[in-house]
Amino acid sequence: MAVGILLITHEGIGAPMLQVATRLLGKLPLAAECFELDFEHSPDTALPEASAALRRVDQGDGVLVLVDVYGSSPSRLAARVAELGTPVRRVAGLSLPMLLRSFNYAEQALDELARTAAAGARNGVLLDDD
Repeated sequence: MAVGILLITHEGIGAPMLQVATRLLGKLPLAAECFELDFEHSPDTALPEASAALRRVDQGDGVLVLVDVYGSSPSRLAARVAELGTPVRRVAGLSLPMLLRSFNYAEQALDELARTAAAGARNGVLLDDD
């Protein structure tokens, strides 16, 4: 078994990131899916669909939920999804380095993978001094 990854983002953000990760890595080493919350729906109305996405990626070891902006509607939806009984760890600030790092450490358990994802985001930000 392995951890699944669910991206919960504003529309137009998560799906392209997952597409780029797939293009760069080929076959993804973890079950992954994106749920994009469109601007017309609230976290409450989207909960059943997001819950179904969570169940699809759950491989039995929990789900790492990556959101784009902490405190936003997708973030609030992720918080609701985390209350449904599946072991979930949430990390905000989704970036491509975060996502790639998560896939590159697919053997890690849920708690460790959440820390690795956050480190991937932090380490992916560099100031070019040239």
